[in-house]
Amino acid sequence: MPAPEAAVFDRLSALAAIDSPDARSRKTIAETFTGKPLGSVPVGTVEDVEAAFEKGRAAQARWAERSAADRAAVLDRYRALVVENREFLMDIVQAETGKARWAAQEEIMGLMFAARYFSKHAAPLLEPHRVPGAFPVLNRTSVRTQPKGVVGVVAPWNYPMLLSIGDSIPALIAGNAVVVKPDSQTPFSSLANAELLYRAGLPRDLLAVVPGPGTVVGTAIVDRCDYLMFTGSSATGRTLAEQCGRRLIGFSAELGGKNPMIVAKGAKLDKVAKAAVRACFSNAGQLCISIERLYVEREIAEEFTAQFVAAVKAAKLGASYDYSADIGSLISEAQLETVSKHVADATSKGAKVLAGGKARPDLGPLFFEPTVLADVTDEMECGRNETFGPLVSIYPVDSVDEAIRLANDTEYGLNASVWAASKSEGERIAARLHAGTVCVDEGYAPAWGSTAAPMGGMGISGVGRRHGPDGLLKFTEPQTVVVTRFLNLDAPPMVSQESWQRFLMTVSRSLRFLPGR
Repeated sequence: MPAPEAAVFDRLSALAAIDSPDARSRKTIAETFTGKPLGSVPVGTVEDVEAAFEKGRAAQARWAERSAADRAAVLDRYRALVVENREFLMDIVQAETGKARWAAQEEIMGLMFAARYFSKHAAPLLEPHRVPGAFPVLNRTSVRTQPKGVVGVVAPWNYPMLLSIGDSIPALIAGNAVVVKPDSQTPFSSLANAELLYRAGLPRDLLAVVPGPGTVVGTAIVDRCDYLMFTGSSATGRTLAEQCGRRLIGFSAELGGKNPMIVAKGAKLDKVAKAAVRACFSNAGQLCISIERLYVEREIAEEFTAQFVAAVKAAKLGASYDYSADIGSLISEAQLETVSKHVADATSKGAKVLAGGKARPDLGPLFFEPTVLADVTDEMECGRNETFGPLVSIYPVDSVDEAIRLANDTEYGLNASVWAASKSEGERIAARLHAGTVCVDEGYAPAWGSTAAPMGGMGISGVGRRHGPDGLLKFTEPQTVVVTRFLNLDAPPMVSQESWQRFLMTVSRSLRFLPGR
């Protein structure tokens, strides 16, 4: 099955929020599997971003006047369109990223889960709710939410649908407009979903996708947005956090990870080995929450390593728009160069290649074999630094305590995986790990798919959370409204100020006996 036809990309290109696109320079987007052109998009400018924000602010004022339930209904219709058009969407994301079909479906499922959760639960979460007032009877206190305004989403290339539109869904339901900067390598993934959102009834000016370089479009968004959502490297996250801090606007980010897996005695090694291939090499390892470090108790390390290496070698590497390939391509020359350098550096310093270790130009320009290393040390580039590619290292350890210590010995803290003799033991290990999410008896997908629970990182792996109530309410400003009844805090007539203040203190002290205090 080939990539979608050129006419499809022409149609999607026309949806970019670019004024006078014919007057703009254009960027050609290549099919990752082959390097052949798919289509081109106009390159946005600062003026295009300014226009998107101007239109977005006008549209947002009208959108915020609609009820949360009404807004949620639009996103639920979008969810239905995602299901209906899932094969088309998978074709687009595979063409742009080179990932395997099953990894492309992860994006579709993620969009479905996000739209379903937020369209179902947003209205109750956004409803004004009563809280105890300062003084019972005298005060009626409620907490309301107001949308931030126009949210900026700066999205990466590795999961370009889920991490652009998936993050836009709660922002939109909360009453905001959104301006998205897709990665320059993957604009069509965002535009394909924008098309479905418009078909679902979302006002066109409420969601603007502005392709272009980060130094131009991204900077312009950061300079104008009322809240920023970013997914990318920890280094870039630091820079954006500083810029947002200077403007005193909110900022949320999922950043890098050097994620560990712990395999303890008693785990079913055949099951672990098979699942670890997915956990390590989904999207060719280009996933913030994938596993790069395997800590295995020494008594089972030899047996596990043999089973894992066999499973890795059995995985099919290839370019296919169906489910015949287990692992797809890297996305760019830069990623291929990083993986190649990490492997070369490690082997030159004594690491042993147990599987893979080579580029595969016979399959396509950017393929690299899933690679397993042993004897990796901290002096090697891949020892402590995120590779973000199909490279994983195995470390035998003397105990679970040592595995936990080594797993936590990192600046990162995004995701972790635990396999043990029992679920309860796995949960006890999980509670000791410094990571925003931990999967017991899986790699990463169940944590990501649990959209009612917060998703994000500790340490340099992130700020804030996506998913769950936090993932919605971060796009709002809480407002406390207090109505005072009967009499205010001035002393009543004929009562001295001293007597009145003593009365207020007596009442204040007695409030501790009331529920909710």
